[in-house]
Amino acid sequence: MNEENTPVQGNEAPEHDSITQTGSVTARNAHGTIHCITIVGQIEGHMEAPQATKTTKYEHIIPQITAVEEADDIDGLLILLNTVGGDVEAGLAIAELIAGMHKPTVSLVLGGGHSIGVPLAVAAKQSFIAPSAAMTIHPVRMNGTVIASPQTYAYFRSIQERITAFVTQHSHISPAAFTNLMMATDNMSADVGTVIGGQEAVAHGLIGRVGSLADALDALHGMIRK
Repeated sequence: MNEENTPVQGNEAPEHDSITQTGSVTARNAHGTIHCITIVGQIEGHMEAPQATKTTKYEHIIPQITAVEEADDIDGLLILLNTVGGDVEAGLAIAELIAGMHKPTVSLVLGGGHSIGVPLAVAAKQSFIAPSAAMTIHPVRMNGTVIASPQTYAYFRSIQERITAFVTQHSHISPAAFTNLMMATDNMSADVGTVIGGQEAVAHGLIGRVGSLADALDALHGMIRK
C-alpha cells in the first residue's frame, strides 16, 4: 500500500471527531496533558433547543468530565466559556461535577458568561475572564406557559437560592452582594439584573483574575506541577 492510501493511525481521527462533535480536544506537551472543553451558546438540558440555536448538550459534557477525572493520562481540565443561559438544572449539574474534581481545573470566560454560565465559571479551582468579556447576572426566568401560583414563584426562589449558594461557595463574592447584582433594576435597559465587565467581575470577587488563554494555561500548568 502506498503512502497516500495509508489509513490514519493513532489518535488523529478521534481528536478531530471530538472537536467536531463536542468542541473538545486533548493537548499534550512537555508540561503535561490537558483536556479542553468548550461550553458555548445555550446549555441544553432535558428539552431540545430550536434547531437554529447554538447549544452545548449536557449529555456530551457530563461523560467528558467524568472521563477526564478518571483518565490516568490527563493531568488537568481547561473550560472555555461563552454562554447565553439555558437549562438551569443542566448547568448546575455540570458545575457541580467540575467543582467536585480532584484534578486541576481552570475556567476562562470569553465573550460572555450569561446566567447559568456564572456557576460554570466559578466551579473551577481557578477562574479567569478576558478583558473584553462580560457576565450577566439575573433572576431565574422561564419561557413558555407558567402557572401563576404561589408554588411556582416559591420554586423560582428556591432555584435562585441554590444558584446563589453555589456561586458564593466557589467564589469570593458575598451572598448579599450577589443577590444585589441579580435583583438590580438600574443596570439593564429592559430587565432585572446586572451586566458586569471583566475587571468589575474580579473586583466583586466573582472571578479570580482578568487574563488571556496564555494566562489560563500558565495557571493550569502551575497547578499540575504542584
